[in-house]
Amino acid sequence: MKNIIFIAPPAAGKGTQSEILMKNHGYIHISTGDLLRKEVESKSELGLRLTEIMSSGELVSDEIVTELLRKRLIEKDTETGFILDGYPRNIAQAKILDDLLITLGKKIGAAIYLDMDVDTAMHRALGRLSCPECGRGYNKYEEATKPKNEGFCDDCNIALTSRSDDTEETFKIRFNAYIENTEPLLDYYKELGILNVIDNSGTPSETSALIESVIKWLTFIVMKRFKL
Repeated sequence: MKNIIFIAPPAAGKGTQSEILMKNHGYIHISTGDLLRKEVESKSELGLRLTEIMSSGELVSDEIVTELLRKRLIEKDTETGFILDGYPRNIAQAKILDDLLITLGKKIGAAIYLDMDVDTAMHRALGRLSCPECGRGYNKYEEATKPKNEGFCDDCNIALTSRSDDTEETFKIRFNAYIENTEPLLDYYKELGILNVIDNSGTPSETSALIESVIKWLTFIVMKRFKL
Protein backbone atom coordinates (compact mmCIF):
# COMPACT_ATOMS: atom_id res chain seq x y z
CA MET A 1 0.00 0.00 0.00
CA LYS A 2 1.39 3.38 -1.00
CA ASN A 3 2.21 5.96 1.67
CA ILE A 4 0.39 9.29 1.33
CA ILE A 5 0.94 12.95 2.15
CA PHE A 6 -2.22 15.00 2.62
CA ILE A 7 -1.88 18.70 1.73
CA ALA A 8 -4.90 20.91 2.28
CA PRO A 9 -5.89 24.45 3.26
CA PRO A 10 -7.71 25.18 6.53
CA ALA A 11 -11.11 23.48 6.92
CA ALA A 12 -10.53 21.15 3.96
CA GLY A 13 -11.32 18.02 5.97
CA LYS A 14 -7.99 16.20 6.07
CA GLY A 15 -8.97 14.58 9.36
CA THR A 16 -12.26 13.28 7.96
CA GLN A 17 -10.64 11.85 4.84
CA SER A 18 -7.82 10.32 6.88
CA GLU A 19 -10.37 8.55 9.11
CA ILE A 20 -12.12 7.11 6.04
CA LEU A 21 -8.85 5.77 4.63
CA MET A 22 -7.91 4.32 8.01
CA LYS A 23 -11.25 2.52 8.21
CA ASN A 24 -11.32 1.29 4.60
CA HIS A 25 -7.65 0.47 4.03
CA GLY A 26 -5.93 0.22 7.40
CA TYR A 27 -3.72 3.27 6.94
CA ILE A 28 -1.94 4.74 9.96
CA HIS A 29 -2.64 8.47 10.41
CA ILE A 30 0.42 10.45 11.50
CA SER A 31 -0.18 14.06 12.47
CA THR A 32 2.87 16.07 13.50
CA GLY A 33 0.63 18.12 15.78
CA ASP A 34 -0.47 14.94 17.56
CA LEU A 35 3.14 13.78 17.87
CA LEU A 36 4.13 17.06 19.51
CA ARG A 37 1.17 16.98 21.92
CA LYS A 38 1.87 13.36 22.86
CA GLU A 39 5.52 14.13 23.59
CA VAL A 40 4.54 17.10 25.77
CA GLU A 41 2.03 14.96 27.69
CA SER A 42 4.69 12.29 28.29
CA LYS A 43 6.74 14.83 30.29
CA SER A 44 9.91 13.32 28.83
CA GLU A 45 13.05 15.41 28.62
CA LEU A 46 12.12 16.39 25.07
CA GLY A 47 8.51 16.93 26.13
CA LEU A 48 9.55 19.41 28.82
CA ARG A 49 11.78 21.17 26.30
CA LEU A 50 8.85 21.40 23.88
CA THR A 51 6.67 22.87 26.62
CA GLU A 52 9.22 25.66 27.10
CA ILE A 53 9.50 26.29 23.35
CA MET A 54 5.73 26.45 22.84
CA SER A 55 5.16 28.57 25.94
CA SER A 56 7.67 31.13 24.69
CA GLY A 57 5.94 31.33 21.33
CA GLU A 58 8.95 30.00 19.43
CA LEU A 59 8.61 27.64 16.48
CA VAL A 60 9.50 24.00 16.99
CA SER A 61 12.63 23.29 14.92
CA ASP A 62 12.62 20.97 11.91
CA GLU A 63 15.21 18.86 13.72
CA ILE A 64 12.83 18.11 16.59
CA VAL A 65 9.89 17.38 14.30
CA THR A 66 12.08 15.11 12.17
CA GLU A 67 13.19 13.14 15.21
CA LEU A 68 9.59 12.67 16.35
CA LEU A 69 8.66 11.52 12.86
CA ARG A 70 11.60 9.12 12.75
CA LYS A 71 10.56 7.55 16.05
CA ARG A 72 6.99 7.10 14.79
CA LEU A 73 7.91 5.82 11.33
CA ILE A 74 10.14 3.04 12.65
CA GLU A 75 7.20 1.53 14.52
CA LYS A 76 5.96 -1.70 12.95
CA ASP A 77 2.37 -0.59 12.32
CA THR A 78 3.51 1.94 9.69
CA GLU A 79 4.56 -0.92 7.42
CA THR A 80 0.92 -1.29 6.31
CA GLY A 81 0.92 2.26 4.92
CA PHE A 82 0.70 5.69 6.50
CA ILE A 83 -0.81 9.12 5.90
CA LEU A 84 1.27 12.18 6.78
CA ASP A 85 -0.86 15.10 7.93
CA GLY A 86 0.60 18.54 8.61
CA TYR A 87 4.07 17.79 7.32
CA PRO A 88 5.85 18.84 5.19
CA ARG A 89 4.74 22.47 5.02
CA ASN A 90 7.48 23.76 2.73
CA ILE A 91 10.15 22.54 0.32
CA ALA A 92 12.89 22.53 2.99
CA GLN A 93 10.82 20.14 5.10
CA ALA A 94 9.95 18.07 2.01
CA LYS A 95 13.65 17.50 1.32
CA ILE A 96 14.30 16.64 4.96
CA LEU A 97 11.46 14.12 4.75
CA ASP A 98 12.88 12.64 1.55
CA ASP A 99 16.24 12.05 3.26
CA LEU A 100 14.56 10.56 6.35
CA LEU A 101 12.48 8.13 4.30
CA ILE A 102 15.52 7.02 2.31
CA THR A 103 17.32 6.09 5.54
CA LEU A 104 14.24 4.14 6.66
CA GLY A 105 13.74 2.39 3.33
CA LYS A 106 10.35 4.00 2.81
CA LYS A 107 8.89 6.29 0.16
CA ILE A 108 5.84 8.45 -0.56
CA GLY A 109 3.55 7.12 -3.27
CA ALA A 110 1.23 10.10 -3.58
CA ALA A 111 0.89 13.69 -2.42
CA ILE A 112 -2.85 14.42 -2.39
CA TYR A 113 -3.92 18.04 -2.45
CA LEU A 114 -7.51 18.75 -1.38
CA ASP A 115 -8.27 21.77 -3.53
CA MET A 116 -11.06 24.18 -2.61
CA ASP A 117 -11.87 27.87 -2.93
CA VAL A 118 -11.75 30.28 -0.01
CA ASP A 119 -15.52 30.81 0.21
CA THR A 120 -16.27 27.08 0.45
CA ALA A 121 -13.52 26.61 3.04
CA MET A 122 -14.74 29.57 5.08
CA HIS A 123 -18.32 28.27 4.97
CA ARG A 124 -17.13 24.99 6.41
CA ALA A 125 -14.82 26.53 8.99
CA LEU A 126 -17.30 28.99 10.44
CA GLY A 127 -20.03 26.35 10.59
CA ARG A 128 -18.04 23.75 12.51
CA LEU A 129 -19.49 22.46 15.77
CA SER A 130 -18.42 19.67 18.08
CA CYS A 131 -19.77 17.71 21.01
CA PRO A 132 -17.85 18.43 24.24
CA GLU A 133 -18.77 14.96 25.50
CA CYS A 134 -17.95 12.52 22.67
CA GLY A 135 -16.02 14.83 20.33
CA ARG A 136 -18.23 14.14 17.30
CA GLY A 137 -18.00 16.90 14.70
CA TYR A 138 -20.86 18.63 12.87
CA ASN A 139 -21.37 21.53 10.50
CA LYS A 140 -24.46 23.66 10.76
CA TYR A 141 -24.20 24.71 7.11
CA GLU A 142 -23.67 21.27 5.55
CA GLU A 143 -26.69 19.00 5.09
CA ALA A 144 -24.60 15.83 5.33
CA THR A 145 -23.14 16.78 8.71
CA LYS A 146 -25.90 18.86 10.32
CA PRO A 147 -27.11 17.68 13.74
CA LYS A 148 -30.64 16.23 13.63
CA ASN A 149 -31.70 18.59 16.40
CA GLU A 150 -30.21 22.03 15.82
CA GLY A 151 -27.43 22.79 18.29
CA PHE A 152 -27.45 19.35 19.97
CA CYS A 153 -25.36 16.20 19.57
CA ASP A 154 -27.20 13.31 17.89
CA ASP A 155 -25.56 10.80 20.25
CA CYS A 156 -25.30 12.63 23.58
CA ASN A 157 -28.15 15.14 23.22
CA ILE A 158 -26.09 17.90 24.81
CA ALA A 159 -25.36 21.37 23.47
CA LEU A 160 -22.69 21.59 20.78
CA THR A 161 -19.86 24.09 20.94
CA SER A 162 -18.20 26.13 18.21
CA ARG A 163 -14.83 24.83 17.04
CA SER A 164 -13.55 28.04 15.49
CA ASP A 165 -12.94 31.58 16.69
CA ASP A 166 -12.29 32.75 13.13
CA THR A 167 -14.14 35.65 11.57
CA GLU A 168 -14.60 35.90 7.81
CA GLU A 169 -11.73 38.41 7.63
CA THR A 170 -9.25 36.45 9.75
CA PHE A 171 -10.09 33.19 8.00
CA LYS A 172 -9.49 34.67 4.54
CA ILE A 173 -6.12 36.02 5.67
CA ARG A 174 -5.12 32.63 7.09
CA PHE A 175 -6.39 30.76 4.02
CA ASN A 176 -4.66 33.00 1.48
CA ALA A 177 -1.38 32.86 3.42
CA TYR A 178 -1.55 29.07 3.37
CA ILE A 179 -2.18 28.95 -0.39
CA GLU A 180 0.70 31.33 -1.09
CA ASN A 181 3.13 29.36 1.06
CA THR A 182 2.00 25.99 -0.28
CA GLU A 183 2.30 26.64 -4.03
CA PRO A 184 6.06 25.88 -4.15
CA LEU A 185 5.44 22.60 -2.28
CA LEU A 186 2.80 21.57 -4.82
CA ASP A 187 5.21 22.37 -7.65
CA TYR A 188 7.86 20.24 -5.93
CA TYR A 189 5.63 17.16 -5.79
CA LYS A 190 4.32 17.82 -9.28
CA GLU A 191 7.88 17.69 -10.60
CA LEU A 192 8.36 14.37 -8.78
CA GLY A 193 5.26 13.07 -10.57
CA ILE A 194 3.31 12.15 -7.42
CA LEU A 195 0.96 15.13 -7.02
CA ASN A 196 -2.76 14.35 -7.23
CA VAL A 197 -5.16 17.32 -7.07
CA ILE A 198 -8.61 16.44 -5.75
CA ASP A 199 -11.67 18.66 -6.24
CA ASN A 200 -12.79 19.11 -2.63
CA SER A 201 -15.79 21.36 -3.27
CA GLY A 202 -18.37 18.58 -2.90
CA THR A 203 -19.52 16.50 0.04
CA PRO A 204 -17.07 14.44 2.14
CA SER A 205 -18.34 11.27 0.43
CA GLU A 206 -17.73 12.77 -3.03
CA THR A 207 -14.20 13.76 -2.04
CA SER A 208 -13.65 10.30 -0.59
CA ALA A 209 -14.70 8.70 -3.89
CA LEU A 210 -12.13 10.78 -5.77
CA ILE A 211 -9.40 9.81 -3.30
CA GLU A 212 -10.41 6.17 -3.68
CA SER A 213 -9.82 6.45 -7.42
CA VAL A 214 -6.26 7.62 -6.71
CA ILE A 215 -5.70 4.71 -4.29
CA LYS A 216 -7.02 2.20 -6.85
CA TRP A 217 -4.77 3.62 -9.55
CA LEU A 218 -1.71 3.41 -7.28
CA THR A 219 -2.62 -0.18 -6.39
CA PHE A 220 -2.97 -1.02 -10.08
CA ILE A 221 0.45 0.44 -10.83
CA VAL A 222 2.05 -1.62 -8.04
CA MET A 223 0.36 -4.82 -9.21
CA LYS A 224 1.39 -4.17 -12.80
CA ARG A 225 4.98 -3.44 -11.81
CA PHE A 226 5.31 -6.64 -9.84
CA LYS A 227 2.94 -8.61 -12.11
CA LEU A 228 0.76 -9.66 -9.19
